[in-house]
Amino acid sequence: MYTATTRSIEVKVEPVYLDEQSEPDDGRYVWAYHVQIENRGGEQVQLLNRYWHITDARGQVQEVRGAGVVGEQPTLKPGEAYEYTSGCPLSTPSGIMQGSYEMVTSGGEHFDIEIPPFSLDSPFVGGNLH
Repeated sequence: MYTATTRSIEVKVEPVYLDEQSEPDDGRYVWAYHVQIENRGGEQVQLLNRYWHITDARGQVQEVRGAGVVGEQPTLKPGEAYEYTSGCPLSTPSGIMQGSYEMVTSGGEHFDIEIPPFSLDSPFVGGNLH
């Protein structure tokens, strides 16, 4: 489990390699990652946008930006948490994901919170890359 806290908002991420969706012989490796965002602060916040910086084992970078997460822009009152699961395919057996969420307070203040860097490792790490 990977954890980061920004302005009393805690983000936890747990990646899982999906063997049944991966095709190593075809250069396709797939992970799911489960995210929990918990508002440990004293004000209501809403998640507006996401930003991901994904680096594969060859150093190739993908950047993903978009509104919300899994089609939602959740609002978290103090003490509330939101969880979702998404996925990431790579053409290499390992990689690293990191990023941020753009949040807004009920008073209209925008700020970014860190998504902790987390590694994507398959059972094929250290094997031959074709």
